[in-house]
Amino acid sequence: MPATGLIGLGRMGTPICANLVAAGFSVAVFDADPGRERAASACGASWRASAREVAADAEVLLTVLPGPAEVQQVMDAAVLEALAPGSTWIDMSSNSSAAAAPIRERARARGIGVLEAPIGGGPADAAAGRLRLFVGGDHDLLDRHRALLTAVADPELITHTGGHGTGYTLKLLVNLLWFGQAVATAEALLLGSRAGIDLTVLRDTLAGSAAGSEFIRRDLPALFAGDYLASFGLDHIHDQLAMVTALARDLGTPHDLSETVRLLHQQALERYGPVDGELLAVALLEERAGVQLRP
Repeated sequence: MPATGLIGLGRMGTPICANLVAAGFSVAVFDADPGRERAASACGASWRASAREVAADAEVLLTVLPGPAEVQQVMDAAVLEALAPGSTWIDMSSNSSAAAAPIRERARARGIGVLEAPIGGGPADAAAGRLRLFVGGDHDLLDRHRALLTAVADPELITHTGGHGTGYTLKLLVNLLWFGQAVATAEALLLGSRAGIDLTVLRDTLAGSAAGSEFIRRDLPALFAGDYLASFGLDHIHDQLAMVTALARDLGTPHDLSETVRLLHQQALERYGPVDGELLAVALLEERAGVQLRP
């Protein structure tokens, strides 16, 4: 099993680290927060004083970071120089192809293999080892590291999306549609409630209709219980939506609805600040309507 380095020991990185160790991998870790050294020990991983030290010993380096800015900060020249030719960098962050491309090209110029494998799922999925991965890059390189990736993800949910950049983009599109469904569903529920339809009847009817969605069937019960899904920061959510609209502008595709979803999350960010809550844009709609979506 290749010596594995992991940078980023947050909500997702910590359970990923634990599953790698449980599968028999030797894992060295670093996080910008020194307080997470205790979490590394609890996982059975070894702590390093810097990202460069992790990279120096790694045959495979994983980055599990919130977004492009953090990846750019971590994957600097010192880290890339510490990685040995023939090693592999796998970025599991919610990144963009444009932001990752310069780092990827510098890595490949040094003979380092590169895969992107942004994550689908939350901390509970990470703890259970049933993540979904959107893998962009060389298919043979993916096969070479499939045993490592199946230690943290459902083998049936590891999708090779195509060449470099496609994994990042597909993950962003999944997020765009989920956040779009969330706010569209909330608007429909607020209107239906004001029109006198019982919320439970409305939810059950929508779930079984042509308008049914995974959001209605799986995630709406949390909202009805007052849970705004505090598993990801509103600032990072807005950043991801902005990446989508920027890509659409660059590629010349229509994105009116995408821009509306982004703008609503920008307004929620201005209202609530960079706090955790994947459904805080829905909270903003509730506030504007003067109604909370509670059966």
